[in-house]
Formats: sequence, structure tokens, C-alpha cells
Amino acid sequence: MANITLTVPEDLREELKKHEEVNWSGVIRKALHDHLRKIQIAEAIASKSKLTQKDIEELSRKVNKSIAKNHGL
Repeated sequence: MANITLTVPEDLREELKKHEEVNWSGVIRKALHDHLRKIQIAEAIASKSKLTQKDIEELSRKVNKSIAKNHGL
């Protein structure tokens, strides 16, 4: 498995350290997987539709906003 370095604000790091029982790597891995899956779904829909590039960008923005909301970002 590959490694990725993630930079977070110091205050977030301190909060994460308070919960050492949480597998943060697993949490981030799942979030990345979920986000990628949503992108793939959007791409599949776009490839079979008559959406314009502008429509696709709007859909992507909404998906990203939803993901951020769901993950407290």
C-alpha cells in the first residue's frame, strides 16, 4: 500500500491527537474512496448524457459540497 502525506492545521492535529483510539488513516482512506466513487458515478452519468461541461461542473460542485458537509469540512 502506498503512503500519502497529509498536511492539516495545528488545531486539527491537536484535536485528532485527543482521539488516538480512532484509526485516522482508515477514516481518511474511506473518505477518499467515497469521494472517488462519487466522482466516478458523476463521470459515468456525464458520459451517457447530453449534459454540457457547465452542467458537469455544477454537479461536481454539488457533490463536493455534500461530501464536505458529510465529513464536517
